[in-house]
Amino acid sequence: MKTQQQWIEQRNALNIEQRAFLNGEYTAAVDGKTLEVVNPATDEIIANIARCQAADVDCAVDYARQAFKQGEWSQIAPAARKDVLLKFAALIDDNVEELALLETLDTGKPIAHSVSTDIPGAATSIRWYAEAIDKVYGEVAPTEKDVHAFISHQAIGVVAAVVPWNFPLWIGCWKLGPALAAGNSVILKPSEKSSLTAIFLGKLANQAGIPAGVFQVITGYGHEAGEALARHDDVDCIAFTGSTRVAGHLMIASGETNLKRVWAEAGARTPISYLKIMPIWTEPQLKRRQAVSITRVKYA
Repeated sequence: MKTQQQWIEQRNALNIEQRAFLNGEYTAAVDGKTLEVVNPATDEIIANIARCQAADVDCAVDYARQAFKQGEWSQIAPAARKDVLLKFAALIDDNVEELALLETLDTGKPIAHSVSTDIPGAATSIRWYAEAIDKVYGEVAPTEKDVHAFISHQAIGVVAAVVPWNFPLWIGCWKLGPALAAGNSVILKPSEKSSLTAIFLGKLANQAGIPAGVFQVITGYGHEAGEALARHDDVDCIAFTGSTRVAGHLMIASGETNLKRVWAEAGARTPISYLKIMPIWTEPQLKRRQAVSITRVKYA
């Protein structure tokens, strides 16, 4: 582990990328606006990232849809996707110090925690879903002799992943992993308070061989960039972690537009939060969720 002085020296030499990542390239917001990123531990302004809005989201979704239709990712052999995602995970491991430093500057958490937990956890998440690609199969249902019924896992299209400030890279990879493994195009929207590691991922995605448009990063405020994603008619699914209030708002936005699927992890402290945002769950499912939540509280 580096000394405090060594981390300070590395931080002083750090060249922080501040632009959004669209279609395989770093780019400023369409209108050129930025927003300040503040280190909560020191109140230091450490970056001015792109303040993306509806016009930027439109571009990102168009790129994502084009990439999905072209099939360079969605239609390739599962083994090929697995190889790319394993390389992606390895690159996260290779860049653990820089990613950890960005995570610490962004969130104010101890660098030891970022190095030992956050960044390795993110890499492990990507690696886990990469390995699942050739191990999670479809199903053939038992039927009468003249009927054939089967379940096939297929990509849905364009997935927007909206993540909170506290574990931005790790939670981001929880969502990126399965979405990319399935062949979707993914637009990651990190919190405006902690976007730097998500931006850095763009470079690693290029190095790993993820095609342009398949993975993109939109930075900015939730009520601007996040709202535009929630209401975009060509976004097929939103995966969200955050407050119950915002999760409910995403469901409303989905209902008022194209009925996009909303996968929400909200509240994070009680199974009642899941009841509020997932009214379609059955009683047995809710009991299982309660059991999981209680276990997490007991051993956290």
